[in-house]
Amino acid sequence: MKKQILSEHSYFYDINQATDLEETPSINKKYRAWAEIDLAALCHNAEALKNILPDKCCLMPVLKANAYGHGDIECAKALNSMGIFAFCVATLEEAIRLRKNGVKGDILILGYTDPEECKLIAAYQLTQTVVSLSHALAMNKKGIKIKAHIKIDTGMHRLGIDYDNISEIENIFNCGNLEINSMFSHLSASGSLAYEDLLYTNMQIKRFFETATYLQYKGYNTGKLHLQASYGILNYPNLPCYYARAGIALYGVLSSNEKTLIKPDLHPVLSLKARIAEIKNIAAGEYIGYSRAYTAKSDMKIAAVTIGYADGVPRNLNRDFYILIRGQKAFLAGLICMDQLIVDITNIPDAQEGDEVTIIGKDGDEEIRCEDLAQKCHTISNEILSRLSSRLDYIFING
Repeated sequence: MKKQILSEHSYFYDINQATDLEETPSINKKYRAWAEIDLAALCHNAEALKNILPDKCCLMPVLKANAYGHGDIECAKALNSMGIFAFCVATLEEAIRLRKNGVKGDILILGYTDPEECKLIAAYQLTQTVVSLSHALAMNKKGIKIKAHIKIDTGMHRLGIDYDNISEIENIFNCGNLEINSMFSHLSASGSLAYEDLLYTNMQIKRFFETATYLQYKGYNTGKLHLQASYGILNYPNLPCYYARAGIALYGVLSSNEKTLIKPDLHPVLSLKARIAEIKNIAAGEYIGYSRAYTAKSDMKIAAVTIGYADGVPRNLNRDFYILIRGQKAFLAGLICMDQLIVDITNIPDAQEGDEVTIIGKDGDEEIRCEDLAQKCHTISNEILSRLSSRLDYIFING
């Protein structure tokens, strides 16, 4: 198993360029808290999602928020290596970061970018989303030619020009400094199979393609259309689009444990791990952690683990949540702290200080999926993953 180790989550550490031995990371370093990223699983998922789509539809991986907490640069390069050359991010800064680190292909900025930044968009050969007519006119006024996709609002009512406002869309196409090579929209309820949500999603799809068809009829080149995100791929795979924006599903998890029409063989890419820092024996009646929130009902053994809410483990995890130690469940004991959490290891007598623990991932026959952790926190996997802290170390395997 090949490993690449990062000293920080943001940049690959070239050990050959180290000038100070104290700065050189040890291959055998026992990390405090880290994310382990399986790049082979990432590529497997990309292939599995591609196989769902029509032959002429290309995958456009979503790499925003540090690739949903998975390490954007290494993930992008792994996807480049398998022939994927179209990506999307949320911000100009995210796009420039990828380009500066050698990521090849088209990079679409999904969110708003200030028109004053048109020089950077052009210099780094990026593509900007046009979110409104005023946005388009302001960018066009800068006199710098940039590539752009028009965002169409078909019913989510977040960013984009209303689907039926044809005159505004035409005005954008007529901006001479904007090279419009796509239109796209976002399906707000494609993750639900409830009847009302199916109706709403199909209405959005109808609005989008009718708008595109009408503009084509009027002589406009609407370019490489895209509409589906992860749930659009899994529940509406056969739409006639050129791109499909694979986000959370690309990383082998879903936002939650809901059902989808298609259930591809997706492998979780990220495991979240830490270590046992200290083991203590606690007498019955003793309090554990902040606010005396946990009382030992009997004599017990506890372990302090080197990860906390500042690393991205949500503080509001229910007390019945557990982590894995030596392939066994160790339940939380007390409130999660900023830098540590405490677990009951009474039934794991062979646990030792320094042992590796798993917060997300597999250990032996047990597995904790991100969807399960998110459910305990009353949120979605996307939030859990994208909020993983920059102080985690990242280890990339199978790259």
